[in-house]
Amino acid sequence: MKMRRMKLRVNHRQLQFLSREEKSGNFQKEGTLGVGRQGGDLTERFCRLRGNLLFILKEKGGKLEQVLLMEKCEVMKLPGGNTQLAVSVVAMAVRVQVQVCVIDTHTHTVRKYCCCKMENADVGVFLTSVCFRGDFPLYHHSRIKVSVYHEEEELPIHTARSFLGFTSFSIRDLFKSKEPHISLSLRTMDGVNEAGEVKVSRLQMEGENEDQTSPEHKCPELCDSLHSSVHDKENSSTMRAALCAQVCKVYRFQTEDLRWLLVREQMSETPLSFSLPKQLLSALIREHTSRVREVRELGDLSPHWDGLRHDVINHCSHLIGCYQGTLSELDKLSVSSCFKSSSSKSDKHLQFVPTNLHAQRMEVTAADSTGVWYEVITFGAPADHHQAFKHGGLKRLLGKHTNQTDSSVSYSEDERCRARELLSSVAQLQPLVFGLAEELLSVSQEQNSTRLQHVLVALNQQTELFVHALKDELVKSALLAIHYQFTANYNSSHVHSNGLLCDNTPANQDGETSSGQQEAEYDEEEWDRVWANVAKSLNCIIAMSDRLQGREERPQDQTPSDQQEVTAGDTNSQNTVSSSFSSASSWQEQLLPLVVTLRDCVREAVGKARAAMTFVILQGAVASSVARGPTQIVQRRHAVFSQALSAVVCGFMLKLLAGLEDPEFLQQLLSVGVLVQFEVLLSTYGDEVGMLEDMEVGVTDLSGVAFTVTEATTEQPEDLLPTLRGAWGCYVVEVPLPPETYTSLPQEVKEGRLIRVHPVLFNIGINQQQSLAERFGDSSLQERVNLQSCERLKVYCQTLTDRAPHMAGIQSLSELLSSLDRCLETRKRKNVEVLWIAATVCRQVNGVRLTSCKSAKDRTAMSVTLEQCVLLRDRHTLSQQHFSTALDYMRRSRLSWGQMLGCYTQPGVSVCGLDSGECPPGPRGSWSDSCWAPKAPRRHLYPVAFLLVTSHLLVLWLILSLVILLAKYQ
Repeated sequence: MKMRRMKLRVNHRQLQFLSREEKSGNFQKEGTLGVGRQGGDLTERFCRLRGNLLFILKEKGGKLEQVLLMEKCEVMKLPGGNTQLAVSVVAMAVRVQVQVCVIDTHTHTVRKYCCCKMENADVGVFLTSVCFRGDFPLYHHSRIKVSVYHEEEELPIHTARSFLGFTSFSIRDLFKSKEPHISLSLRTMDGVNEAGEVKVSRLQMEGENEDQTSPEHKCPELCDSLHSSVHDKENSSTMRAALCAQVCKVYRFQTEDLRWLLVREQMSETPLSFSLPKQLLSALIREHTSRVREVRELGDLSPHWDGLRHDVINHCSHLIGCYQGTLSELDKLSVSSCFKSSSSKSDKHLQFVPTNLHAQRMEVTAADSTGVWYEVITFGAPADHHQAFKHGGLKRLLGKHTNQTDSSVSYSEDERCRARELLSSVAQLQPLVFGLAEELLSVSQEQNSTRLQHVLVALNQQTELFVHALKDELVKSALLAIHYQFTANYNSSHVHSNGLLCDNTPANQDGETSSGQQEAEYDEEEWDRVWANVAKSLNCIIAMSDRLQGREERPQDQTPSDQQEVTAGDTNSQNTVSSSFSSASSWQEQLLPLVVTLRDCVREAVGKARAAMTFVILQGAVASSVARGPTQIVQRRHAVFSQALSAVVCGFMLKLLAGLEDPEFLQQLLSVGVLVQFEVLLSTYGDEVGMLEDMEVGVTDLSGVAFTVTEATTEQPEDLLPTLRGAWGCYVVEVPLPPETYTSLPQEVKEGRLIRVHPVLFNIGINQQQSLAERFGDSSLQERVNLQSCERLKVYCQTLTDRAPHMAGIQSLSELLSSLDRCLETRKRKNVEVLWIAATVCRQVNGVRLTSCKSAKDRTAMSVTLEQCVLLRDRHTLSQQHFSTALDYMRRSRLSWGQMLGCYTQPGVSVCGLDSGECPPGPRGSWSDSCWAPKAPRRHLYPVAFLLVTSHLLVLWLILSLVILLAKYQ
């Protein structure tokens, strides 16, 4: 009988007693057998079989040498023997742990790397494999030490284990092997005896074509690929710039057709966690600084408008100070970190940084296909934890502020730019017109017709430019808005930030008031007459000049209105003009009244235009600062938007890099835009209601964001990071690509066309707080958010269907959207099917997926791992019997990485494959127990007594509230 050794921790005294019992009836068989290891010599030993235990004694009644567990035995014929049979006993520990260490051959030091386990497996295949990070110093001469342990049943505090054996090999030996694996013998601690066998396999799938390169030349190449990232075909410069601090886990799962799937899970941090918030803060500082400079350049204003200007300056100056302090703190932190842990989510200086932002990527490689990537971005729900949620989130706070403030006219950035340009043009042209008018009077004394004609031509040109600038409809609409605002706020007062109490009485820019204007109706044609009077005054001057020079045109050539203007302006001068026109003073006297009229008309037009454009600029400044609410609300909104923007940019970069070679996908981005789906697992109870309200506003603000693709100057990581430009409400994120990649893009993409963002948000609470909210609280916020997002999702899908009817999978969208509608109408408790259908639609239209809960730990990890296993089952035929195993192993990876049960990773340091005796920085105790054996979530069962007490307390609270209200109003 040949065997391989098995080591068990058993009661040795009991075994000795069982093997020495004198009654032979207690044994099924006993006698002499040849015992030895496979491939070795056989030695005769006295054996006794009792049940499935085979006792091997040196001689009958002698010392017990070994006990074999006769399970999974294989009977085979010995080579060279006709009658001899052999029973091969495969000894395999039920719970095995493999510890991998790297031996530095130069310094002869051992560095522990990670561990992997096999539990209750019916075959000797480890489902979790060892994968080295890209920054790990691994070369072809490096040696790997493998230590194998047998783990006992887990105890309440720690897990006991016994050493089985160890072996070592070099990377060169692994890659030189003709087979995709090498077999190594385990040795005991003293290195003398064999303790078993370990098979080390390369990451090679069935049917993979072997490279024809000789092993000698292939080893360094394979080591280089291993050093960067195993089988990472997307190890481009852009990917290295977008992702950092990667941790990886590799699995092998069996499909329904009994073939193997190679699954690689990768979780990465990203420098965008700090890069985008810093750029946003800089843009906000520039925007508010420009607004302050803009209103200060308006010059002297009336008391009411000066008070508005003071409000804007105070509001913007406060935000500039706060943002400059935050930016300086982020500059210090971003030098050594690119990650914000959940324990820091309430820090003031990290208010703009997303919490636990990770790129969760899964690559699936089958035997007959290349790797397929699935990405999802996970991060803590974008919310302002620093200001907390005592008074609710952004949606509620903005609603209160909107109800308290009066509606005012708002102007776009383009209209404000036009107003600034018009003010600049008027300020430039008015002195020119006045100067040329004075020069005309001076030249008239010389009676020089040539010079007079030159000056008149110049005056005509500048006046025409002046009138053309005044014809802008913005001036007319602004004057009308001033009248309507005054009528609405007549006799009201307002205290500005400078302490000035202003009554909203009818006042122009010079402070003149008129009580009679209150009842007067505003004439919309008044502004047209104002700028028309300037042109008519100029025509009168030209006509008079022609008359003085003897070139007066016929009266019938003039319009009746021109004749009236000329007659009115020239009545007194005609009585004193001589028939010869020889006196120089008579020329000046004839032109003087007309020049004065022109000046008056210009002054009137300038005054009204300046008042209108000042109103536009002030109203725009107020609408983009003071009207948005107190500085705390504005800062909260900016912080929430910053967190959401960082996550979206990271997801878009991964999606863009994955689809650069797909022209249909690129055309979809240009014609329809990119869908961004937020999957949220927040409850509608307690503080998480405020988080959901914050997130709702932040996701809505993303509608004003657009992407564009640019060419990077170099391939340095800092030059490949996205850049932000624009102002609030119309930000554009420029995604640079290496020159080689950028050149291969379609011309439409290289022209800089914008890629619009279409965000949707679906929330389903799944924790115990949501159970309370559904029983005793209010979940209307969740229902409203889901319904609105469903409508936006329908609009996007309909647009995509109209513009890309032949896109793959487009026909199934209508059925999925109908299912989503039905799920929302049923209003089922914790209806996670809503999230599954929304995620399916998002993947069908090549959208960006983001998953969030409060801190992106437990709930997020459970959701992501479930989604990954469902993808393996539905798209890669993962066998149903391995579904639970795959889910269990993936969730254990999240525990070892620190994503679940608290994010224990320090900034810039990744936790990978922790030993059961090691605990990462953070809470200690039963961490390892929970890490390696996660308990299934308990059902949300509430005792009847608790429900009865809760209902009675609710009734008591209602009665007391009613009593207090009655006492208050009596």
